[in-house]
Amino acid sequence: MNWQEVLSENGYRVSEPRRLVMQLLENSSQPLTPLQIYSALLQSGNTLGMVSVYRALELLTELCLVCLVYNSDGSPGYVLGMGGHHHHILCQSCHKAASFAGSEDLSALIEKVEADTNYRVKDHLLQLYGICPACQEKQSVRQEGN
Repeated sequence: MNWQEVLSENGYRVSEPRRLVMQLLENSSQPLTPLQIYSALLQSGNTLGMVSVYRALELLTELCLVCLVYNSDGSPGYVLGMGGHHHHILCQSCHKAASFAGSEDLSALIEKVEADTNYRVKDHLLQLYGICPACQEKQSVRQEGN
């Protein structure tokens, strides 16, 4: 199912702000902040306001069409959602994001956290940081050249 169908099935129309934000995220391999989205749309001649960007992102996140991730410096960014339970890994060098399927292997950790804190875990955010294959290759080539 594509994102337009998800919007329609949930009673929302494919508005211009939603379409523009989704198209921009579809063409980006890196997480984009709301300001980066706004700036990119402005540079391409669209006069979408910042409030419209935030509203579009809010709804698209609620429908799991986009996901909020955090760069290694803690700044938030948005990437396309892939449906289902999943997590993200971000390259610390080029900032490219990749998704990977979620796993129920966290259940033991969640049980321990609940036992240790007396909290009842309702949700979680697991995000990993590393170096992508392309950046690993670049680093390897640089090291061989020295």
